[in-house]
Amino acid sequence: MKLSLTLAFITGAAAFSQESSRRQALSGIAAAGAALVPAAANAAAGESPRFSVFGLIGDGGAYSEGGAYGSDQSTKVYSPYSVYGEADEKSLYKEGASEYIARKKAVVAETKVRLSKLPAYVAKAKWFEVTDELSRFMYETRASINYLATTPEQKKAAKAFYVAIEEVALNARLKRGDACAAAITDAVAKLDAMSF
Repeated sequence: MKLSLTLAFITGAAAFSQESSRRQALSGIAAAGAALVPAAANAAAGESPRFSVFGLIGDGGAYSEGGAYGSDQSTKVYSPYSVYGEADEKSLYKEGASEYIARKKAVVAETKVRLSKLPAYVAKAKWFEVTDELSRFMYETRASINYLATTPEQKKAAKAFYVAIEEVALNARLKRGDACAAAITDAVAKLDAMSF
């Protein structure tokens, strides 16, 4: 491979020297390209061609699209079309683990900090700052609250909080200062009322 690359570079350099014509240059480049093609082949001398049809028919060791419906996996997969295994006690992610709950609670705490900044933005009529603060972090807030809300009461309180946040965003876009400030107060109260 190294030899053919070296020859290709020498041929290419010679092809672009001052003494050669365009036809000679192109033939030199074509010859260098042809010299590289056999080096790129992935076959060994004396072997017959190997093939595999979706990993089901032919040589199972041949390159295929990741195996036949999970046949190349060491354990049973979640779905025949998935490369991921079933969730079990050896899985890295364990729903309800304390580290995930702590991370989600930290997001809710950061949301309280961000909501406390909104009244100052409304007082200065910085409407873009209000909508920017909401869109910057509220998606993660929604995911965290949905994860933490397990009882029907918590889910109902979460929905009321989402409606209050949407009211804040709407009033900020419509530049209604008093309504936006009232919606912020309502959203903060609804977030504080939630217990996880």
